[in-house]
Amino acid sequence: MPAAPGGPRLLLRRLREAMAEPVSAQARLDRIVVLIAANVIAEVCSVYVLRDDNTLELFATEGLNRDAVHITRLRADEGLVGLIARQAEPLSLSDAQSHPNFAYRPETGEEIYHAFLGVPLLRAGNTLGVLVVQNKTYRVYSDEEIEALQTTAMVLSEMIASGELQALAPGAGSAARRPVSQRGVPLADGIGLGHVVLHEPRIIVKRLIAENVEIEVERLEAAIEDVRSAIDELVERGDGIGSGESREVLETVRMFAHDKGWLRRMREAVQSGLTAEAAVERVQSDNRARMLRQSDPYLRDRLHDLDDLANRLLRRLVGQEPGNGLAAMPDNAILVARSMGPAALLDYERANLRGVVLEEGGPTSHIAIVARALGIPAVGEIANATALCDSGDAIIVDGASGEIQVRPTPEIESAYAEQARLRARRQAQYRALRDVPAMTRDKVRIGLNLNAGLLIDLSHLAETGAEGIGLFRTELQFMVAQRMPSAAEQQTLYESVFAATGELPVTIRTLDIGGDKILPYMPALEEENPALGWRAIRIGLDRPALLRVQLRALLKAAAGRPLKIMFPMVATVEEFTRARGIVEREKAHLRRHGYVLPSDCKLGVMVEVPSLLFQIDEIAREADFLSVGSNDLMQFLFAVDRDNRRVADRFDPLCGAAMRAFRVISDRAEAVGCPVTVCGEIGGRPLETMALIGLGFRHFSMSPAAIGPVKAMVLSIEAAEVRELIESELGKVTDGVSLRPALTSFAKARGIPV
Repeated sequence: MPAAPGGPRLLLRRLREAMAEPVSAQARLDRIVVLIAANVIAEVCSVYVLRDDNTLELFATEGLNRDAVHITRLRADEGLVGLIARQAEPLSLSDAQSHPNFAYRPETGEEIYHAFLGVPLLRAGNTLGVLVVQNKTYRVYSDEEIEALQTTAMVLSEMIASGELQALAPGAGSAARRPVSQRGVPLADGIGLGHVVLHEPRIIVKRLIAENVEIEVERLEAAIEDVRSAIDELVERGDGIGSGESREVLETVRMFAHDKGWLRRMREAVQSGLTAEAAVERVQSDNRARMLRQSDPYLRDRLHDLDDLANRLLRRLVGQEPGNGLAAMPDNAILVARSMGPAALLDYERANLRGVVLEEGGPTSHIAIVARALGIPAVGEIANATALCDSGDAIIVDGASGEIQVRPTPEIESAYAEQARLRARRQAQYRALRDVPAMTRDKVRIGLNLNAGLLIDLSHLAETGAEGIGLFRTELQFMVAQRMPSAAEQQTLYESVFAATGELPVTIRTLDIGGDKILPYMPALEEENPALGWRAIRIGLDRPALLRVQLRALLKAAAGRPLKIMFPMVATVEEFTRARGIVEREKAHLRRHGYVLPSDCKLGVMVEVPSLLFQIDEIAREADFLSVGSNDLMQFLFAVDRDNRRVADRFDPLCGAAMRAFRVISDRAEAVGCPVTVCGEIGGRPLETMALIGLGFRHFSMSPAAIGPVKAMVLSIEAAEVRELIESELGKVTDGVSLRPALTSFAKARGIPV
């Protein structure tokens, strides 16, 4: 049976009139279902809203028993309505009652209806409810009727999302505003309570229903053409906008911009009576719904590319330039983003920022490093984070567990507030230890240093009582800049570092780029395995001008004071000797030109490539000091990508194999008198640090937040007793067995805070 004359355009016009009527929300919804039923010549039209207790409640109906409104409820996985909500796709049946998912509710009186058409109410890919029409006859609904119902569903979704229906039924609220708990991965410790600020604010589509369809088609076509041209220009130029989009990403976006199926669906949505921007949003919401339910990670990744393209189109249609809304930064802001670089985070006002939530980004990403430096709780790998919440929503970030709570209940908010107070008291206890020497009960002195990479990190020296900077990452200066820092700019940074640290020692690592550390102004190198590719010292030795400029800036900045330089990703002794030769040539150059050289210049190596374990005697004799980069060392030792959640937890750094590798480094360095520090993540965890002390390590470098907990542990142990435990356990375990249970029991029995 065909739709009524006028079709979806007439329906949308009547819906617009109904939305403007000064009546209650229930009266408006009752009027809407009557209009929809008349338009598609259906005997029944019903709206089910997904509640925050995960049930679908009948909110309005024309044709069924109205006494069932706010009485009939289905579980989200129950009945045909539940099936539509779960799959987020339309369902059309000529005989609904023969479908295995059909669920009979006697109070509705729907047993006389056979034909069934239901569509999900979607917003940003999330299901908010289901819209259903039914007929007594065994009929098949046309594609035009399905399209009309989907278009109408968008209007209803906005009505639900606005909160207008919230007061219509007691008890649970709408799923659009329900509390959401999601677990990702911890990036930076701490608890942040505040309100959502979207790094890239969602485009708010205010005009849903077209006044003139022909004009809207023209607007859509013009916007598509403009966006295509802009992407083509970016690809041809070979660079990106601001954050440095890669050519590969832009090529993918360009491919989608020319996808005929995507364009056809948007044109059809406009033809049904939506504005151009509403059509883009509706089609993208459908895409999000489908892709979020895909198990194939490749297809889920493509969702970001489609989001990017849809956002470009929406900005063009509403006349909004790209931006991150820095001016609208409220107090107690929790920043939510798909992804962002360290420079973007530093643009925000630190005083107002209470936390960061990302869809992407792992614990070793540079955004995580900067968040830890700033002392901002951060969580990464939160699926669909930017669509889970709206600007201004209450949100809690737990940087210790990796959990976020969006629109938390009062009970959860109160519990986290109490946790935050407990953490504050614990931090006060750690601050009280600031001037207490880090010495074990049997008088073994342990050196605790800071990892840093920005000038803002250096303020933590006084706060924590750290003995110096054990690792200064120079690449962060390059990553937050819009162009390659000049020699003078590099020298100015290093002079500022030395001025801020005074007499305290500073170990500066040369540029560690490549792999996952891509500079926005340098073309990305396509490599099959970037972590094992052209990076760090390999780039420095192959492009010596880059390394020489940095070394010269360091040597000039350290005029008259001691200097410690460390080379990353060294795989052979020969690589270190080549790097040392470049330093000697730079010193000779500066000496010839009358510059004051450092009073002492020590050169060290990061032990992070397993090949050095088999050259440890030679490298310990050649280098002035060693520093164990445990993040990469563990990654390479176990052939485990530390940012790949499928494999990242397949080994424990306290297992026998890892502990024996660390023991080799400690024992051989001690044998030749070469100082050695641990500067990776495990050096800042009390239990792991205790194990490393048992292996003979005496110097550690860590994030500022780790100093207090590690020092409290150090003050509670006897190094000799821990060493005896480690030696005993290593003698018993096989390589795959972890020492963690034994160490945990040991610490618990002696009251050691780990």
